[in-house]
Amino acid sequence: MEHEKVFAGKQILITGGLGFIGSNLAGALVGCGAWVTLVDSLIPQYGGNLFNIKEIKDLVHVNIADVRDEQSMKYLVQGQDYLFNLAGQTSHLDSMDDPYTDLDINCRAQLSILEACRKHNRRVKIVFASTRQVYGIPDSLPVDERHPVHPVDVNGINKLAGEWYHIVYNNVYALRTCALRLTNTYGPRMRVKDARQTFLGWWIRQLVEGRELQVFGDGQQMRDLNYVDDVVEALLMAAAHEEANGQIFNLGDDHPIRLLDLARLLIEINGGGRFKIVHFPPDRKAIDIGDYYGSFQKIAGLLGWRPKTRLREGLSRTLNYYREHRAHYWDNG
Repeated sequence: MEHEKVFAGKQILITGGLGFIGSNLAGALVGCGAWVTLVDSLIPQYGGNLFNIKEIKDLVHVNIADVRDEQSMKYLVQGQDYLFNLAGQTSHLDSMDDPYTDLDINCRAQLSILEACRKHNRRVKIVFASTRQVYGIPDSLPVDERHPVHPVDVNGINKLAGEWYHIVYNNVYALRTCALRLTNTYGPRMRVKDARQTFLGWWIRQLVEGRELQVFGDGQQMRDLNYVDDVVEALLMAAAHEEANGQIFNLGDDHPIRLLDLARLLIEINGGGRFKIVHFPPDRKAIDIGDYYGSFQKIAGLLGWRPKTRLREGLSRTLNYYREHRAHYWDNG
C-alpha cells in the first residue's frame, strides 16, 4: 500500500512528536502530504528537541503540552484521523528511581488519552509504541508475541498496562488500536546526552568525542537493533492496515549482535576508538535481561514489514549525523 494514498490530506496527531521516533515519523508523514500536529512537553530528560523538526518546522503544527494534561488531550484528539501515541517515559533506571512519574505517564496518561478518544473521536486510528521490555528475561529465543511477559522493572510493567489499555479499548469500545513492541531503535535525532534512554546513543556520543566506550559485563549479551526509518515504516503500515486492529506486534531484526561485537563495529565504522569491559553498575545489573532478540514474523506475515537497513549502514548514517549536528544534541538543543 502506498502511504501517500493513505495519509495525504489526513489529520495526524503524534504524541512525543519532538522526540526521536516522533520527529522522524513526522517527516515521513509530511512527505505523504498529511497535516501533522506534534504534541510534546519538552521536558529536558525525555528527549524532545525543536532541532529535530528543523527541516519541517513550517509544515507542522507544534503544541507544547503534556500528555498528562487531560484537558489538552481532550481538545487535541478531536478531528484527528490517526494518532501515533509515542509519548512515554522510556528510561528503565528512572522508572525505578521515580516509579510514580513512570506510572503517571505510561499508565494513567494512556488511559486518559483513550478516554478522550472514546468520548470525542471514536473514528481515530491509534498506534501505540510499546517495548520489548515487557518480556523481561527471555525463556527462549527468538522471542515471539506468545512468549510469557514478566517485566523486570517498573517501566516494563507500566508499558504493558498502557499497551493493554489500548487493546481493551479496541475490543470493547471498537476504537481501532494496535501496539508495536519496539526493540533497540537507533538513528538520527535520538537522545545522546547520557545513557538514560539508550546505551547506543551514549556510545555514539563517546565515539564522536574521542572517549572510551564502556561495555558492561562480559559483552556477550545479544541484542537486535532497528534503524529508525524501518521503525517509522512499521508505524505507518500498522496505521494503514485495518488487519492490524487489536493486534500486538514485535519488531526486531534477523541479525542480532553481541554488545562486544557492536562496540567493535562502531569503532571500525568510526575509523578509530577504544572500548573497555567494565563491571555492571549494581542498579543496571538488577534489571538487566541478558540476551534478547525478537521474532518479527507476525508483522511480516500480516502486514509485510521487515527491516531493510543493515546495521553497518544505519550506524554509519547515525555517526555522520551527530558529527554534523552535535551542538544541537549535547545539551538541550
